[in-house]
Amino acid sequence: MAQQKATAGSGAVLRGLDRINGETLDLEMAVGQTKTFGRLEITLSDCRYPAGNRAGNAYASLEVSEKGRDGVVFSGWMIASAPALSAMDHARYDVWVMRCTTS
Repeated sequence: MAQQKATAGSGAVLRGLDRINGETLDLEMAVGQTKTFGRLEITLSDCRYPAGNRAGNAYASLEVSEKGRDGVVFSGWMIASAPALSAMDHARYDVWVMRCTTS
């Protein structure tokens, strides 16, 4: 199976959902940046998309932790077109990748 070439983005747009109050928030993040959504702290390590297709499927490497809780809630790659494939498992919050950014 041939591998598709990927291009690294300078950041990503993530969407967060608070299931308790129905709040959604789009987070525009640069690679290496950490942002807060509710009690979550989300760090973006990398975002990649198919070479020559910025609108193509985004893959983001994230680490998510929760304030007041030891360890991480999620660490790994999330895929924009298949959020359930590598989903964060949290009782209150959902986070998923929308797209990579390039500037």
